Amino acid sequence: MPDDGIQLLRHEDILSFDEIADFTRIAVGKGIDKVRITGGEPLVRKGIVGLVGMIAEIKGIKDLSMTTNGTLLESFASDLRKAGLQRVNISLDSVDPERYAWITRKGELRDVLNGIREAERAGLNPVKINCVKGGAGSQKDAEEVGEYCRKHGLEVRYIEEMDLEKGRFSKVHGGTGGHCASCNRLRLTSDGKLKPCLFSDKEFDIRKLGYEEALSLALENKPERGLTNSMNSFYNIGG
Repeated sequence: MPDDGIQLLRHEDILSFDEIADFTRIAVGKGIDKVRITGGEPLVRKGIVGLVGMIAEIKGIKDLSMTTNGTLLESFASDLRKAGLQRVNISLDSVDPERYAWITRKGELRDVLNGIREAERAGLNPVKINCVKGGAGSQKDAEEVGEYCRKHGLEVRYIEEMDLEKGRFSKVHGGTGGHCASCNRLRLTSDGKLKPCLFSDKEFDIRKLGYEEALSLALENKPERGLTNSMNSFYNIGG
């Protein structure tokens, strides 16, 4: 999160759950079969369990997951699983309470660890841990996160520190992200912009263009390789 806070969106600018579900239904009809709910932080949105349920009911989805910082997961894990969520990725850059609080600006490590345990109990498996290497997260932090994951049977994915404006990105170690040649992902932002690549300023407004036209344009304009993105930040577009 930026030092000076974040810019809030007006309620009317944010996609409704019906809009998200309707768009997803059309996308699945065109061959998309994996859906990930991310953020920002998805668990802060009121009624998120209901959205998961709406998406889970769409026939054709083979993999429905969520990326979260985990701080609220203890309270939501069971209900999310019952609604149809299959698995979670949890961001964790340190297992030292003081380091974690500094990296996340006063976050409580114990909340995340409780969330991880509750996700496992709820059956949101496999629980995968996303750990950023570089920047605020040190090599020591990364090694300790890896050891924690090995001890508790969790999958860890190491992500090098990235920069949208400078176009600095890399492959995800232990995952599939960052492989431009094989990337077939699209990103729908909370305010209705469909992006063919995180590292690109190209985006297509699903409200103005219509769902099918925006999908077609995003697919036609998917770059061979990511470049830069001067319009977004990771705190509002996710990783």
